Amino acid sequence: MNLMTTEPQSIGSEATGGRKVDPLNLVVMLGGPSAEREISLTSGAAVASALEALGHAVERVDPRGGDWTLGKQVDAVFLALHGRYGEDGTIQRRLDELGVPYTGCGAEASALAFDKVRTKEVWAANGVPTPRGVELTGPLAGLPEGWKLPVILKPACQGSSVGLQIVESENVFESALEQALEFDEAVLMEELIRGREFTVGILEGETLPLVEIRPRCGAFDYRNKYTEGATEYFCPADLDEDAAGRVRALALRAFEAVGGRDYGRLDVMLDDRGEPHFLELNTLPGMTETSLLPKAAKVGGLDYPGLCQRMIELALRRAR
Repeated sequence: MNLMTTEPQSIGSEATGGRKVDPLNLVVMLGGPSAEREISLTSGAAVASALEALGHAVERVDPRGGDWTLGKQVDAVFLALHGRYGEDGTIQRRLDELGVPYTGCGAEASALAFDKVRTKEVWAANGVPTPRGVELTGPLAGLPEGWKLPVILKPACQGSSVGLQIVESENVFESALEQALEFDEAVLMEELIRGREFTVGILEGETLPLVEIRPRCGAFDYRNKYTEGATEYFCPADLDEDAAGRVRALALRAFEAVGGRDYGRLDVMLDDRGEPHFLELNTLPGMTETSLLPKAAKVGGLDYPGLCQRMIELALRRAR
């Protein structure tokens, strides 16, 4: 495989485009019980349609209540879940027990990457630049000693920027922290990095073209992620070769440090000096046709059905 690792090379013509695939009995897991349920339903529906168009038999399974079952002839499970239960290692451990191949990272890597505090600790130990941060586990009347505004508050174990709060005035810090704590028992407080925001897709050990993210107003929060027209995306990103190469190399290091496999997507900020700061890793990123990982893959030469097929093939390869 020859994924694009330096703009503007091409990964080649491995998009399906008429390529026949052996029909499989597949399950797409979508929905689930997390705060990101609606996004997951959309991702899963798109994946299921693409796999059916390729000739696979696809069953849609929504594990919302945790009492789901699989048929006896399932070749692989495509995980289109987001958030708790789907990305935190829970569903992965269950599928491991059943001996069923599934897409994406394994249980341990999923659990680690879903915890922003633990991920930051692992990255720091492995030389991956990441903003200064501290874990907060309860209400506070003011900023901890040694901290200055602005800061960003993130529930430690949530995705899609659920509960994210940017604090630029100390008189709102207490209420902002309380709001973030509504989504998790622990909150990561980070220094706020101002600059350019990018995302780096990884597929089969190589990076996809970088995507620059430019919200029209404010931060790349839940509203700006999922409100049509609220954010502009540029792929491949307008970044010089040296800077892009450094970001790609660090992204691979960050992915490997948490034990990632097959695919994922990392968010990174470049500050005013052009220094990268890695924010988090998404082990099951959004999978609509316009989501960032499929967008990057398409620019690299791999169409949406081809991407879904590749993800299934990676899962089956491990099983064999």
